[in-house]
Amino acid sequence: MYVKTKVPIREFSGRILGWIEDDGQGNQQIRDFVGHILGSYRKSEDKTRDFYGRIVGSGNLLTMLLTPNK
Repeated sequence: MYVKTKVPIREFSGRILGWIEDDGQGNQQIRDFVGHILGSYRKSEDKTRDFYGRIVGSGNLLTMLLTPNK
């Protein structure tokens, strides 16, 4: 059994910008403040993909997909 976790991503002032959700197997998704999925990381591939499934890069680069609204 795997434990899912949800970790908030905060800016310096403490405002939540989004969340990273982990399925317990190393696969993760990043969501914005509203809850829209911005991308995902799969440990087995060691690749980060954006919402459209395009490869962003090697390794876990999920936070690159999160852009703060001003």
